[in-house]
Amino acid sequence: MTMTPIVMYSTRWCGYCSQLKKVLNKYEIPFEEIDIEQDPAAAAFVASANGGCRTVPTLRFADGSTLTNPTGRDVKAKLAELAG
Repeated sequence: MTMTPIVMYSTRWCGYCSQLKKVLNKYEIPFEEIDIEQDPAAAAFVASANGGCRTVPTLRFADGSTLTNPTGRDVKAKLAELAG
């Protein structure tokens, strides 16, 4: 089983989430999407990563680090950093 390098926590109605998904697809960056309104554990994770706020999009990377509402450039930089 291969691990997706990015998990995107989102909601269906979030405009920032839709925009970031388009950017990630444009850059051909694979990601798994989890709707925090459908997954209480995911909502709890997002809150724990954001000082108690359920802010989306929140991205979790393979190393466990997170970015909240990043730009496509931020995501590419983080992936490059993780690649070494």
